[in-house]
Amino acid sequence: MKKYAIIVAGGKGERMQNKLPKQFLSIKGKPLLMHTLNRFYQFDSSIDIILVLPVNQKEFWQVLCQEYNFHIPHHIVAGGETRFHSVLNGLSTITGDGLVAIHDGVRPFVDSETISRCFSEAQIKGNAVPSIELFESIRYFDRSKNKALNRANYCLIQTPQVFKVNLLQKAYTQTFKTTFTDDASVLEAIGEKINLVKGNKENIKITTPYEMEIAESVLSKRML
Repeated sequence: MKKYAIIVAGGKGERMQNKLPKQFLSIKGKPLLMHTLNRFYQFDSSIDIILVLPVNQKEFWQVLCQEYNFHIPHHIVAGGETRFHSVLNGLSTITGDGLVAIHDGVRPFVDSETISRCFSEAQIKGNAVPSIELFESIRYFDRSKNKALNRANYCLIQTPQVFKVNLLQKAYTQTFKTTFTDDASVLEAIGEKINLVKGNKENIKITTPYEMEIAESVLSKRML
């Protein structure tokens, strides 16, 4: 089946405490976003990569691609008001059948094995969402109380989340809700069962200076 990857990169850099949007920050001599796109190109050089960027960042990205001699094929699509609307804009450019991965632009350490598992599972079951176990204790809390929970009943969700194109396009005909925190939650809202697959622990979402330090360390070890 034809493979697509929609890379959503709409960060503003507020939590990163930097005027430069986080997806453009450099780690080991290359903008973070380029590392992310390269992950999918290494997995399958024929994959159709759709990069969703805010309109006012498109020109800057093109300048970066020239500066860093970055030639991985991809299409640029304008982002929307929210992540939901950005994914919707990316989906609207796909006209045929196939499988589409939705991935955060600031997750540069997803490995090929995780991407492969997601595509393979989605081809069979219609969708696949990577997850990892919790390793710390968790508690439920509200303003008046808190209580311990069994962490074995919970997991952390990652991207890429992979879906059959027509199924996800159907889900995205819904009106936006604030409860749509990822694409799995959008699909689940139309009654579809979500299929979890094994993710990889290094596949962190880089949103703070601390996580940038982790990213630098991970890349340093891989380059040894």
